[in-house]
Amino acid sequence: MSIVIAIAALGGLTLLLAIMLIFANKKLFVYEDPRIDKVEDMLPHANCGACGYPGCRPFAEALVLKKSLPGKCTVSSDEGRQSIAEFLGVALGAEEKQVARLACAGGTNVAINRAQYIGVQSCQAANLVSGGGKGCFWGCLGHGDCESVCDFDAITMNEHGLPIVDVEKCTACGDCVEVCPKDLFSLQPISHKLWIACKNLEQGEAILEDCQVGCTACGKCAMDAPGELITMKNNLPVINYSESHNTQKPIQRCPTGAIVWLEDSGLMIKGKESRKIIRKGSRLMGNS
Repeated sequence: MSIVIAIAALGGLTLLLAIMLIFANKKLFVYEDPRIDKVEDMLPHANCGACGYPGCRPFAEALVLKKSLPGKCTVSSDEGRQSIAEFLGVALGAEEKQVARLACAGGTNVAINRAQYIGVQSCQAANLVSGGGKGCFWGCLGHGDCESVCDFDAITMNEHGLPIVDVEKCTACGDCVEVCPKDLFSLQPISHKLWIACKNLEQGEAILEDCQVGCTACGKCAMDAPGELITMKNNLPVINYSESHNTQKPIQRCPTGAIVWLEDSGLMIKGKESRKIIRKGSRLMGNS
């Protein structure tokens, strides 16, 4: 009899728990639109964050809830964005592609080191030791942290120890911006072709001893730029991109080529009066 009672008690308890679970499932059920899974499958799964959301899943949820538009995904193809817009019956929307831009052109062929860093080959590690040893305190250290953190192979180090951004592969995820200890990277709309490739804050030609392409704060670009396009601040030209900036006029008289024009292909164009750099090897201390 005791066995029967035990079985009955367990059976009753099981039935009670099952009823409670069924009730809780109905009471606490959260509906999820099945379109979210379908939209997520249509996204590129880069999870780069360029759309402003932490990943493709949250972005898919925002699209279904009509809090965003497919055009925000600059990584997807034109066909992919159009397919999502048609599936959801919403406008495509437009979002200008953003890319990472480097505010330094001081590779080993034009810039010198005042000290030799020996240690972990990392910009962040080198920066902890007296700023990394580069003559220009603000310049790229060239150890490639940005290349290492880029999950999209959009950054490669060239023969002069400078990172080169492949604008086609760049998703504007911002990892290079966060990892650079010199704050040389920033995310810019691809239409920002007029660019200051320097962050030196010293005034005058003394910087040229350390970097031949450093900005000397001569102000010629600001003088030649139309309207209020360029102003000098802390010995550096600052471009006001809210002004019309589709002009190469400000780069023409720059003596060092610190202000440049960037083509969509990544080609960097310098002005007519910029000093031509012909050295291919590394620049040693004392070399002009």
